[in-house]
Amino acid sequence: MIKRKIDSYIRNFYEITTNALLVTGARQIGKTFSIREFGKSFKSFIEINFVDNPEATGIFKGAKNASDILFRLSAMTSVPLIKGETLIFFDEVQKCPEIVTAIKFLVDEGSYRYILSGSLLGVELKDLRSEPVGYMGVKDMYPLDFEEFITCIGVNENVVISLRDAWERRIPVDDFVHSKLMELFRLYLVVGGMPAVVSKYLESNNLQEVIAIQQQIIQLYKRDIAQYDPANKLYIEEIFNLIPPELDAKNKRFILKRLNENAKFERYQNSFLWLKNAGVALPVYNVEEPKTPLLHARSRNLFKLFQSDIGLLAAQYAEGIQLRIIQGDKDINHGSIYENAIAQELVAHGVEPYYYNNKKRGELDFVIELGGKILPIEVKSGKDYEIHRALSNIMDCSEYNLPEAVILNNDNLRVEGKLVYAPVYMVMFLERKNDTPTFYKVDLSGLV
Repeated sequence: MIKRKIDSYIRNFYEITTNALLVTGARQIGKTFSIREFGKSFKSFIEINFVDNPEATGIFKGAKNASDILFRLSAMTSVPLIKGETLIFFDEVQKCPEIVTAIKFLVDEGSYRYILSGSLLGVELKDLRSEPVGYMGVKDMYPLDFEEFITCIGVNENVVISLRDAWERRIPVDDFVHSKLMELFRLYLVVGGMPAVVSKYLESNNLQEVIAIQQQIIQLYKRDIAQYDPANKLYIEEIFNLIPPELDAKNKRFILKRLNENAKFERYQNSFLWLKNAGVALPVYNVEEPKTPLLHARSRNLFKLFQSDIGLLAAQYAEGIQLRIIQGDKDINHGSIYENAIAQELVAHGVEPYYYNNKKRGELDFVIELGGKILPIEVKSGKDYEIHRALSNIMDCSEYNLPEAVILNNDNLRVEGKLVYAPVYMVMFLERKNDTPTFYKVDLSGLV
């Protein structure tokens, strides 16, 4: 069985609050499976899918209160509703706008627990994330990250602990372990993190069967494009198809003129947003300066566009490239593939990646904020990883005074001054730490 980090997140969520939880993300990333597994911990589990059962939306139409909703729900299911011991799962909620209001009634009533899930929520149900404030949490879900992937493959938890220790202490990894982890990282570049694909690999070790599942998912995404935004489907599909060749270009920035010689960002903006909101693509925006907060320096129309899953990106390249990637074929330009994997990993860890480009100083692959500090990241897939003009320029700049930079590459970990040369798989340790409560009490003496 594929174990996901979100499984413990869901358990912890329901231990500390009575609110509902919305799990959102792209199609085929395992949302429903994780929720069903959590449902096994309740005496009673009810699942309502608004795509498979469209008439179920009638439960909420015209309902005056929670009692109306629960009465209608009990008539629709043969599963008993046991107070305090029932989890009710509303799936594909993008098909039921009424759920926005209904979830407040249900949480307030308090007899049962609720969990929701859906795809394309950023596209179809804009109000769901913002409306039920105080009643519902939101958790974005992504394909398996590298740590989840190697755990499913069978890597022992103690190995991951030792790798994290090496990262935190900035010491080299055991050479044998490093070699095996690089092999697993190359495998991850091909298989990716879509659960159905990972399951097929674990079951068969057959790359052809893996690629067949990936192609099915790509076609599913294209059908979604046609179904959900018919007016702009040609623009959106063309952008989606251009992601691999654009990443392979010398300048990985997405060039609108490849779509149309006279293309303007304003015309295509909604198409890019559709892909982002559907969880299908990951835009990484340019920042003008590596200073906190990066969001303030973000350029609106300069960005790189990455695939949401590295395995799907590999499947969009020429047939036969997968085996060459696994074997570490030096004739393949791994740069764009490595960068996509890093972007995907950072986003999955709750870290917003940007890139920096300046005519004078050059371009940095990624710039992120961690612990209130700016961390530049260079991604090198070849042997010349010590050549990084732009990074050197930035690190030498007294105006920015950056404490550290990371160069992700194929070799073992070592440190040279402010530069950390780390194996590319150690991106799994670049993550936002869980926030701890901060307390501050104002001194009102003299005012009361």
